[in-house]
Amino acid sequence: MFRMNRFIAVCSALIAFGTTASAATPETRRNEDVPSVMVSAPTEGRERVQISDLQPFTHIAYIPVDSDLSSIKVEGIKMVKAATKVRSVTKPRDCDPGGEPGTPLNCTRTTYQSRVPAVKVTYSYRAPSDESGSAWSTFDVYFREDEIGPRVRRALSTGKISRSAAAELFEISTVRGSTQQLVLDETNSILCDGYYVDGSWVHTNQSCEDRVTYRKVASPSPYITVKVDSAPSSLEAVVATK
Repeated sequence: MFRMNRFIAVCSALIAFGTTASAATPETRRNEDVPSVMVSAPTEGRERVQISDLQPFTHIAYIPVDSDLSSIKVEGIKMVKAATKVRSVTKPRDCDPGGEPGTPLNCTRTTYQSRVPAVKVTYSYRAPSDESGSAWSTFDVYFREDEIGPRVRRALSTGKISRSAAAELFEISTVRGSTQQLVLDETNSILCDGYYVDGSWVHTNQSCEDRVTYRKVASPSPYITVKVDSAPSSLEAVVATK
């Protein structure tokens, strides 16, 4: 019985860890929002500045696994400026009160910087209904200027590419990957018998020492990776016929 209680305590901690990791993953991740390098520098007073590199040109988006893949379609294509860095400034004296009691104060102001020319392609897809009842969602992918032919760029600058023509410019591939999770390795773990005292676990045998080990297991990802590639053979041909 004591051993079972100890096992439950360890499993509860693991479940909490896994839940936290899952909650941090958005339903549709925007590839331009993923920082790769972060630099932190102190400034005057208690102000803190963080500058993160963004990766907007991965051509990848993530959508819920139960989305209708056959519904993915181009909604628009246009020339834009894509940010390659994000700057966050934290000033305790400028904190905004949270919306709900107990909500942490918002003391950070964020701006996107170092914008470069890019081609933005927006796709829509049918997804599980959210709280608003909407069954359609969107995601964006970005291409560098040199990844798109000059005739296509000229057509974009004059707004002469229709959605049907844009759909022929790109190829979509999807894959459902796996995620690594930590689980208790019962075979190689030692869980001492004991009991709780004021919320703390006390060993029945004071000389016994817990030895908890974990192992990684792969489980299906709750997201589908959508990769958008240009179709070189179609890029100029589509524009030439319009």
